[in-house]
Amino acid sequence: MKNLGQTDPGAAGSGSDDNMSFANKLFAAAVGQWSGAEQGSIMAVLKAWMKMIEEELREKQRTILDIFARINVHEEEIEKRVKTSDYQSLLRKAFRNWSGTESEKKQEYIRNILCNAASTRIVSDDVVSLFIDWLQKYSEFHFAVIGELYRNPGSTRGEIWENLGKGEVREDSAEADLFKLLVRDLSTGGIIRQHRETDYAGNFLPKRRPKPAHHASARSMKSAFDETEAYELTALGSQFVHYAMTELTIKIQYQPTTTTGAAEPSPLH
Repeated sequence: MKNLGQTDPGAAGSGSDDNMSFANKLFAAAVGQWSGAEQGSIMAVLKAWMKMIEEELREKQRTILDIFARINVHEEEIEKRVKTSDYQSLLRKAFRNWSGTESEKKQEYIRNILCNAASTRIVSDDVVSLFIDWLQKYSEFHFAVIGELYRNPGSTRGEIWENLGKGEVREDSAEADLFKLLVRDLSTGGIIRQHRETDYAGNFLPKRRPKPAHHASARSMKSAFDETEAYELTALGSQFVHYAMTELTIKIQYQPTTTTGAAEPSPLH
């Protein structure tokens, strides 16, 4: 069994091998504490961690290439924008929180947010930073509801559930509880709200109280899939759709240079 403190002279040259060399040095001081079998187990775990880190770096590289393939860096205003400390701060935050973007869809949202933040200034960078936080906080199911309300504003909870292709479930099921929690998350997060009338100045008008029914009150609670109260996106929710769910067209085609034995991002089509 090869000792952890020993390195393979022929292994130098690649980033992966450099990482493993560093790991060997890191554990060399404690080599006396482990048996040969324990060293083998530790190295297997360490290799798996290194592979995970390398895959994350490739994902970040691919995202950066995608961003700069979509924004017009030759336009003076955009060139100035991407060089600002404010935009660089958004980039750092997006990649620092990368572990929260566990799916390809969320990685697309990150790319779109950074692309649109470079190309437009509809909202402040504080709002854009909040959008990045949302990608960690909410699931793809949350974002599916946001997209559905953008396409069909004024939908009820029952209509949202049906339009998303969900089947009929019991009111006391885990699925119903999950949907209620999801709607509550988005409501308290300021992303969706029940429909409210406004005046010409945008001020919300008080809700009209329905006349009390003369018949006996219903015995059951309000359904998770209620068909009476309409929902809509808030201004924040609408801008999130614009920034995260709107793709800029590709302006530059790139062909990454491939290295033997190393996986590289695929070219854009």
